[in-house]
Amino acid sequence: MNLNNINVNKYPLSQIFDPDTRHIFEIPKYQRAYTWGKNNWEQLFDDLIENDLGYFLGSIICIDTATDAINSPKFEVVDGQQRLTTLSLFLAALYTVLSKHHEKLNDDQLTDIIQLKRKLVLKNTDSAIRVVPQVQGSNRDDYLGILSLIGIITPKRNMPSYAGVRRVVKAYDYFCGRIWAYLNDNDDVINSLFTILDKVNSAILVKIDVPSHSDAYTLFASLNDRGAPLTAIDLIKNMLLAHLDRAGEKDIDSHYNRWEGILKDLGEEYYEQERFFRQNYNAFRKELNLPFYKEDRLYPLGTMATRSTMLGIYEKIIKDNPVKALEKLTENASLYAGIILNKEDGLTAAQRESYLDLKRIQGAPSYLLLLYLVKNHNSLQINDDEIVKVCRLLVNFFVRRNMTDIPPTRDLTRMFMSFIEEIEQNNLTGDVILARLRNKLADNSASDEVFAEKLKGPVYDDNVSATRFILCMMAKRGMTRENEQDLWKTNEKGKYFWSIEHIFPQGDNIPNPWVNMIAGGDRQKAKELQAEYVHTFGNLTITAYNSSLSNKSFQEKKERKDSDGKYIGYLNGFNLNSDVCDKDQWTVDIIKARTERMVETIVTMFALKE
Repeated sequence: MNLNNINVNKYPLSQIFDPDTRHIFEIPKYQRAYTWGKNNWEQLFDDLIENDLGYFLGSIICIDTATDAINSPKFEVVDGQQRLTTLSLFLAALYTVLSKHHEKLNDDQLTDIIQLKRKLVLKNTDSAIRVVPQVQGSNRDDYLGILSLIGIITPKRNMPSYAGVRRVVKAYDYFCGRIWAYLNDNDDVINSLFTILDKVNSAILVKIDVPSHSDAYTLFASLNDRGAPLTAIDLIKNMLLAHLDRAGEKDIDSHYNRWEGILKDLGEEYYEQERFFRQNYNAFRKELNLPFYKEDRLYPLGTMATRSTMLGIYEKIIKDNPVKALEKLTENASLYAGIILNKEDGLTAAQRESYLDLKRIQGAPSYLLLLYLVKNHNSLQINDDEIVKVCRLLVNFFVRRNMTDIPPTRDLTRMFMSFIEEIEQNNLTGDVILARLRNKLADNSASDEVFAEKLKGPVYDDNVSATRFILCMMAKRGMTRENEQDLWKTNEKGKYFWSIEHIFPQGDNIPNPWVNMIAGGDRQKAKELQAEYVHTFGNLTITAYNSSLSNKSFQEKKERKDSDGKYIGYLNGFNLNSDVCDKDQWTVDIIKARTERMVETIVTMFALKE
């Protein structure tokens, strides 16, 4: 961000809304609706009235969007819309109450009322309003209805239906009520009214003018007095729709609906939305850079989209061709929605399961590769079955990565981007892509020896989610129709029904039967053995009845039944428990031997090399 392009000035509100200027402050059409409520209005009124003249109200961030300096300078308000809208409603309420006392005012005070009116509409016109609220939630229509009702603008317009139950009108009514209440507590009504007006006029705002949305976003991080911040996605939306509007795209509502469709595909979670925009660029950066190509720079937009560079990249893409940008985002978000399982139409059962497994093992960094492959499946000669094979390779890779931290997280995005580059440079297709991917993942993964060594340690302590995934995949392999279970089922709080069970209990207070079995009655030794072996694979299994088994003896855990007489302990029929339920006791030697067997199986299950 170039600080030389930023103007920061401190102004009283009377200068921000100077009647002698033609400044317009426009809230972008598709920003958030007006959200301030009674607590905010009350705090603003009390702060202004209870403090001296010149009370500091905070800052606003604007982009100067005027194309002709002779005409009215127009500022796009990217931060501070709630404050500006509320202040203009406060002024409208003051104008209303002052007008009720018109006959009691002297000439100077009547001039002040005219000046007040010109703070709300431009000089020499009764139609162009100073603050232009956003359109969502009927905010703009309600605001115009108020200004028409009190004679600020012409021609006369009716108040929108149900306006009285919405926030803009409620804010106006609130300030009218507070002003009348304030007058009731003071004998000199006229002086009291102008005291309020002076307090509002003298209130200080810091106006920050920036040249672009990306500069505005960078600036947000340094402001500590903000409420709910605008996100990078909000600003991408704002600049996209603003450019479409300026380009003369008549059907702006249709574009807005398409944007809403993008967010619907991506889901409500912000991290999913942001990740898509980063991965969308990183997957298709060669194509997206073509309009900006320079001989000395392969990727003039940027080598990689990160949280800090993403907004600047999309600002250039949108400015170049907003219609094409929206079309590509719509198409790619729909494909991405399939990968993250927000849209399952057209997915085979095998695809759905493979996407689920990749999500469960936290393989999201690879979604950029999957998006690239799914988007270009025809030219790359990749079918649905091969996409499933790719997912299985990625699952194996992430099991190994998440257990060993090899490669480090910071290298994952670049690794998948470099593989896409390899595909493009060498025109890889079909089985060759699969073979090269296997080699790529193997070259960047821990060796079998390092993987096995890590698996022999306290895996539950090191990575509980990856450990649970491995146990579930092992249990799933041995399931039959008779004992098939959904090991990923959750309750209303999102907690798994099937959870990791420590056979030798992990609690501090080791029950006496376990002290006797594990350490021959030596409690100190039992604690030492517990610390070394309790979190290893050999001592772990999966059960839906963890709490009911808890610290019971080994025999009780193994043979426990429910009220219907069905085994809910280790005799539940799971293949994972076959080498547990055949034991009469549980010892360290048994745990060590079971760990060795399980590690050998896991290394084979999640192999990368053929």
